[in-house]
Amino acid sequence: MSDTAPAVVTRYLAAADAGDLPTLADCFAPDGTVLDEGRTYRGRGEILGWREALAGTWTYTSSVTASEPVNAQVYRVNVRVEGDFPGGVADLTYRFTLREGLIEDLSIVG
Repeated sequence: MSDTAPAVVTRYLAAADAGDLPTLADCFAPDGTVLDEGRTYRGRGEILGWREALAGTWTYTSSVTASEPVNAQVYRVNVRVEGDFPGGVADLTYRFTLREGLIEDLSIVG
């Protein structure tokens, strides 16, 4: 990942890799949102529930393949995920919108 990645993006990705879901949820603004697989999760409670459900479903590893700022508030990270889910490999784009040092919105698209 780029050395210029915002601290909250780095913290989110590290928490996701470590399975540290409380830290992951704390990366979001209280009213933050996640869009994943066509579903929107609002607020830290729903975001935590989303990640808890994922943790119990598949075993996988992820690696950052590219990252770049889009503008002052938006940061894009390309991630390759490999695991025991259907298809086994997915290349995803994480689009982080930041507000006051926290994630306001995260969109994950394949």
